[in-house]
Parts: sequence; structure tokens; C-alpha cells
Amino acid sequence: MGIEAKDFGLDVDLLAFSGIVFSPEQRASLQTSLVILKEQYKFKTIHLWGKILGITDDYFIVQGRQKDELKERQFLYSKNCIEWNMLNAADDEAKELSLLCQGRFTGDPSHEFEVTKYTIVNENTEDENVDENKSQLREEERLAAVLWKIEQDALIIPRGSYVLQPNGNVERNRTFEGLTVTEAGKLTNYFHFREPIQLQQKSLIHRAALDKSVHFLDTIDEDIPKGWSVQYERGSGLIQIRSLQWLGMAFFHIPETNRFGSLYCGIGEENKDLPFML
Repeated sequence: MGIEAKDFGLDVDLLAFSGIVFSPEQRASLQTSLVILKEQYKFKTIHLWGKILGITDDYFIVQGRQKDELKERQFLYSKNCIEWNMLNAADDEAKELSLLCQGRFTGDPSHEFEVTKYTIVNENTEDENVDENKSQLREEERLAAVLWKIEQDALIIPRGSYVLQPNGNVERNRTFEGLTVTEAGKLTNYFHFREPIQLQQKSLIHRAALDKSVHFLDTIDEDIPKGWSVQYERGSGLIQIRSLQWLGMAFFHIPETNRFGSLYCGIGEENKDLPFML
């Protein structure tokens, strides 16, 4: 989801509960950049998405969206919160190689990682052997692939906060007034903010019973393994949901208001131990 430009200062403070902190200089530069980039690229909305921690430099990430906020998204990155580069969408090869890539992000977009891919040849014969292929993956391509994967797995929104319009566009629901305190603590009331996967596999009867304008995405309670931690803060005045699959992804919602958002701040590595932690 990210943090929208108009609520930037307040929302960054709310995410401090999750340990996500920006220096006063970074906050000032980011706030100015969000306004400039929105105008420059003619985005409908612009959000601070998060920060990928590198060895020598960090990548600050923003995301601009057009009319359809589910499909029309564009990432930009910066190392100083002032100069920004457009990030091309990851292709299938980069997505595949990024899953095999070893080592931290360096902070240099032109750095090349060597990725080794093993494939089994002659699988059904006795002389089965393994082919070893080495490929190069530029850090900028890996960054795009990792951001895409984090969004697939860990970008969430409250039920009812976005609607599917008759023309097929997914837009913010202007009448959304928040989840109740009780609803806010249940994973069934949060959706993955990406194209649905589980929903497509459900029966036509099940799908016909849903309100398609609101329930058009996958709920996060059906994730396998269940990788979410839910906490109330400030009594019950703030809900925090953290991803255990992508440590560093934090979401917040103030119940009974339309305020919600998320930020990722981490090294860009998936927690492969999650199935053994639960």
C-alpha cells in the first residue's frame, strides 16, 4: 500500500511502533520529492513504499499509481531521497533468478550478481545428470523482482477500502470508514493487494455469493503458511500487522477511520524459515 503523500508525516510516526524511522532530513526530502514526482509523472496517487537496506547504500522506494491502482503501478528508487530513477518492471527471467540470488543488496544498481541455476537432464533415464548454468543479474533488475515479490506476498489492505468499478478499475473507496475494533483484529478482513490467485480457484457458486465490488481479492487468512502477526497498540486505537514472510513489512490501521498504510524496511530477503517457525 505504502504511505500516501498527503498523510506522510502522521503515518510515518504511526509506523515508528514497528521500528521504521527516517531522519528529519530524509523526511523533509521525501515529502518534497513525493510532491514533485507526482506532478512530473502525472500520477493519480503517489506513496512512499519503503526502504531496501544495502551494504554501502540504501534504496528508498516510492510508487506512483494511475487510475487503476491494482494494475497501473510504477516504482522509482533513490539513494539520497532527492534524485530518483524509474525502475522497469521485472521480466520473468529476473523474477526466477532473484529467487536463486545469494547475498545482500550492495547499494550499487549496476552491480552484477552471478546466479547458478541447476537443471536435471535425462530425468527419466539411468544416466541422469545435472546441468549447471551461470547467469548474471544486475542489482537494478533484482531490485525490481524483489519489490514485485514483496507486493505479491505481503502488500495488504483492509476489506472495503478499495472497490472494483464497473469499468474494471480498482480505486480507493471514498466511503470507507474503517473496520471496527473487533473486525480489525481478524485476518479475514484484510486482502492481498495484487491480482487474486486463490479466488480464481474457488467454485463459481462460492464466487457468485460474494459482493464482487468489494470482495474481488484474496483474503490473507488463507495464506499457507500463515505468516502474519497482529497486535493492538495504544489500547485498541491502532492495529499493527507484520509480515513474518518478509520481515520488515509493517501495516497499520486506525479502526473506525479511513487511515491505513504500510511500509517495508528490510534487506529484501524472504524468511525461508517461516514454515518451521509456526
